[in-house]
Amino acid sequence: MIQRRAIALISGGLDSMLAAKSIQEQGILVEGLNFFTGFCIEGHAQLRRNTKKMRRNNALWVGEQLGIKLHIIDIVEQYKDIVLNPKHGYGANLNPCLDCKIFMIRQAQTWLETHGFDFIITGEVVGQRPMSQGKSNLLHISKVSDLNGLLVRPLCAQNLPATYPEKAGWIQRDKMYGFSGRSRKGQIELAKHYNITEYAQPAGGCCFLTDQHYSARLLDLWQSQGMRQYELDDILLLKVGRHLRPAPHFKLIIGREESENYYLQGYQNQFISIEPMSHIGPLALIDGSPNEEEIHLCAQITARFSQGKLADRVTLTVQRPDHSKETLEVTPFPEHEIPGSWYIEKTQALPKHPARKIEATT
Repeated sequence: MIQRRAIALISGGLDSMLAAKSIQEQGILVEGLNFFTGFCIEGHAQLRRNTKKMRRNNALWVGEQLGIKLHIIDIVEQYKDIVLNPKHGYGANLNPCLDCKIFMIRQAQTWLETHGFDFIITGEVVGQRPMSQGKSNLLHISKVSDLNGLLVRPLCAQNLPATYPEKAGWIQRDKMYGFSGRSRKGQIELAKHYNITEYAQPAGGCCFLTDQHYSARLLDLWQSQGMRQYELDDILLLKVGRHLRPAPHFKLIIGREESENYYLQGYQNQFISIEPMSHIGPLALIDGSPNEEEIHLCAQITARFSQGKLADRVTLTVQRPDHSKETLEVTPFPEHEIPGSWYIEKTQALPKHPARKIEATT
């Protein structure tokens, strides 16, 4: 008997974990793939959390719990065209979900062919997500991915046409499931069946591009630089801190807690940074080309978010990328006088990018 081998797309969530487990239970050797795009929420899980407790990478943790090899693949550069030019359009924000799924399936297909695997597993469920998991969209993804029936969705397989691994007898259809819709009751019961008691809770997806605030920051980045393009550091910094744009030619990134301050320290060689000295407070970066008066304004805003926000004066250090430093003593900017229009995520209106409607096919 030849043991068949499957590659599972592992996001770190419960659905992909259950999908891989259900195929393992049928005697298939499973390995996992996790793709790093730069927009992954999973890769940023350690921030905005209690810094006294180390946060785990859920994708790695799922691989460990299943006892499978997990391969993390960097696709940052290849993924840019998907974000900038999605053939099927965006979802509610700047999320190119259909094009993303097709791209990742094709990447998995390359892995499959290179490493001698037999088919691909995903944790998709019919109707769970509005853009990429409608039945017609799932069928469309299977068709345009050119996998010849080698894409298996164990959690909703009974709601979809039989795949080649089923027809060939590698796996049994009656040992897969017919979940549908946004309810997760079926998955939770299945987790109990497998004695899986710990798993990541769903939080609206695994990608920052589904988040309205993040998408607004990305759109602001494109507008400020006059072109739709980005580098990895650009999109990582969009995940961190408060983002205020007092003027078109510069913005201020202010850490919200200790872990974000530590993260922003890594960029002090690239940006002007401001840090309170007389009071506990945030580290802030200035992205752009402010003049001296505008740097003073940024120091006042930074002081407003420090523990000296009600003090008459706050002393701060301004450090430039060449490591030269100066000390400023400023009056904190009054909270009620910070215009709402400076907060990028509150004012940046996203353009409508409707997703292309996919007609149902079989």
